[in-house]
Amino acid sequence: MTTPVLQVEHLSKSFPVTRGFLHRTRAELRAVDDVSFDVQPGETLCVVGESGCGKSTLGKLVLRLLEPTAGRILIEGQDVTALGPEAMRPFRRRVQMVFQDPYASLNPRLSAAEIVTEPLENFQPLTAADRRERAADLLARVGLRRDLLDRMPFEFSGGQRQRLGIARALCLHPALIVADEPVSALDVSVQAQVLNLLLDLQEEFGLAYLFISHDLGVVEHIGQRIAVMYLGRIVELADRDALFGAPQHPYTEALLAAAPLPDPRAKRTQPIVEGEVPSPLDPPPGCPFHPRCPYAVPRCRTEVPALRRLADGRLAACHLR
Repeated sequence: MTTPVLQVEHLSKSFPVTRGFLHRTRAELRAVDDVSFDVQPGETLCVVGESGCGKSTLGKLVLRLLEPTAGRILIEGQDVTALGPEAMRPFRRRVQMVFQDPYASLNPRLSAAEIVTEPLENFQPLTAADRRERAADLLARVGLRRDLLDRMPFEFSGGQRQRLGIARALCLHPALIVADEPVSALDVSVQAQVLNLLLDLQEEFGLAYLFISHDLGVVEHIGQRIAVMYLGRIVELADRDALFGAPQHPYTEALLAAAPLPDPRAKRTQPIVEGEVPSPLDPPPGCPFHPRCPYAVPRCRTEVPALRRLADGRLAACHLR
């Protein structure tokens, strides 16, 4: 059996909330709560949910940009959860990131060639001529011309900047790319170009993606499996076709019902869920979705449902399934 590129086991992250002159801890914000999943080589696992559900925090935990409160992270079968900076170095090149904002994620003082080859300074020092050739090759792979090597970030469009970010992520030949809302700041037509580029690169290099998004249309286009998060927990994890065809968690139903309809004359068959996401500082008892769930029963108000495997193989955290 193939070893997963990434395994996350019971991962949690809490942030203390302090107040007063002495900064005493008054509360605890649980951003990620007991999350487990894996990503296979060449697979795209999408993480979706409303703003504040913890999906971006999850991506930062996988990259060890944040230290987990509990749980384990395994990269290609090796536990990297407690590794120090030096011991973590060999794994850094295996997991790279494409950021959400193509304007803020590039150094405005560096040229395109310097941006895409900057990671080599830490892992593979090259001569100036070799670096320039590597930069030209990377730009070509993401659809940019060689004559753009010396241009500065402000001379590129948003879509071109995001292509630079993708080229930089490819520089060290990673096994996994964490893409945090990589097309949300782009125009719709440019979104399609960048998504198709990611799919082409995945096929060429066998990349695995942990793709974080709130856009169900984007997720349906690029995802193979989808994890739905709510208040820091995964409430459903299923293959794309199964999830979009027959969602099993009420929150997944609510997300799909709230998605924009391409036909303005079409009428919704399901009501959009009411209410707001509870504060993670004061989550409701029992199932975190029960205050907004139209199917809630008394058990939902007192007992947190476990994420368990259903008959069709998907995972769902609901007492009614």
